[in-house]
Amino acid sequence: MMKQWWARRRAAARARAEAGMATVEYAMGTLAACAFAAVLYKVVTSGTVSGALQSVIGRALDAPF
Repeated sequence: MMKQWWARRRAAARARAEAGMATVEYAMGTLAACAFAAVLYKVVTSGTVSGALQSVIGRALDAPF
């Protein structure tokens, strides 16, 4: 009987200790996604990549059918 009580008490303490982890995980995930988006924006708007994308789109639109 006493063993079950301690097991329940430990499980409840563990659940309370991890209660705030979801919020921190979402915050870190959001921060990482924003940083990745910023880097991707810089890469895509750079002159080299922009020129390559325009070239690919231009060739695709000028292709004979």
